[in-house]
Amino acid sequence: MLQTVATRVRSAPPLLVVLGLYALSRLVSSAWLGGLFALATTRGWEFASHRADPGFASFSGSWDASFYRTIAQQGYPTELPVDGRGRVEPNPWAFLPVFPMLVRGIAAVLGVDLAGNSFFAIGLVVATIAGGGAAVLLHRIVAETVGAPNALWAVALFCFGPTSFVLQVAYAESLMLLLVFAALLMMIRRRYLLMMPFAVVAAFTRPGVLALALALAVTGVVRFARGVRGARGARGAWGARGAWAVRRAGTARAARGAPGADSARDGFGRREQVSLVVTGLVVAAAGLAWPVVADVVTGRSGAYLDTELSWWVGFVGRQHFAPLTPWFVMATTFLGVAGAVVVVGVLAAVAWFFSRRSTRSLGIEVWSYSAAYVLYLVAVFLPQQSLPRLLMPIAPLLGHPAIAPSPRLRRSLLVGGIALQPVAVVLLWFVGYP
Repeated sequence: MLQTVATRVRSAPPLLVVLGLYALSRLVSSAWLGGLFALATTRGWEFASHRADPGFASFSGSWDASFYRTIAQQGYPTELPVDGRGRVEPNPWAFLPVFPMLVRGIAAVLGVDLAGNSFFAIGLVVATIAGGGAAVLLHRIVAETVGAPNALWAVALFCFGPTSFVLQVAYAESLMLLLVFAALLMMIRRRYLLMMPFAVVAAFTRPGVLALALALAVTGVVRFARGVRGARGARGAWGARGAWAVRRAGTARAARGAPGADSARDGFGRREQVSLVVTGLVVAAAGLAWPVVADVVTGRSGAYLDTELSWWVGFVGRQHFAPLTPWFVMATTFLGVAGAVVVVGVLAAVAWFFSRRSTRSLGIEVWSYSAAYVLYLVAVFLPQQSLPRLLMPIAPLLGHPAIAPSPRLRRSLLVGGIALQPVAVVLLWFVGYP
């Protein structure tokens, strides 16, 4: 029977298979969320996130969703809230406007008042639909870089992962993933100008889009150098397993009739160079724009940074921000010197992973974006409970060549992801910050 199912899945259109996997995963996540909510309600458990109306809609929209609802209802404050010593307290400026304003627009079209739980209900639907789109785009990204079998397993691990329940709550994650994956797919297809609108909108959906700008820079340098050295130099630098997947990606592009199908042979033309540079500059500007907007509207220099640092207080107290130090600050606060050693070890392991030829075979675009995004997290993010969900944008790494060929590894990851979902829900919804 399992063999028959597997045969039918392989023969079905990829789009239907991906959407079917996503729908099944939403049932699993709904079962975990609904079951834990029912258990908590009957047992009288306290929710970590306070809600005046403890219904399931508000339960599925805990924490960040409450700030998004405030933004949709009231907009952003022109004056930052401060404590008795004049230090900024948590406020909506830490959250970007696209998701709440999209929900607000839909509510206006439907004639729905955003009071009560209606924001959470509409946000849940928006997030779930966007998550399905993100799954489809993830499949295309991996299929066009390393092949269809890897793509299907990447989607399965993404949809059933430990924090995949976030894809159906009133958070901006699903929408961000949809936009970032669309931009990354355009970069892989070398439609640089077409990736611009997706990346710019993503820059006002969630932080992290600067990784796309850095990935464009790396891609441009590598393509330019490859054009100078020729195909032989590229293979020598990155291994015969695909020279950054040039041959495989070129074949995929040729099959689609896409521009740039022969780019490995005809080089990095002036028109592509200009479009890549322009797109990179626009995306970088968009990624840096929100702090400027916060400063202008509130009339306070450093409004966004001070707001972000206010969330650090519960973990490490009041801190001054310095790039590339947050992981060390967090680790040494709790573990002292040993914490710094742990961070160095983790970073060394990450560097080793990205240096492997098997990882580079994912293609220059996926490799550079994923590495840039990890660098972004190390540079600015204080690692805590939110880290697993903040790693979701590097889901294209789930197409790694080591996963799909290994039945034991892929099944372990799939089962582990499903089993860890209720653990993540309990930790994030009942114990601490998500």
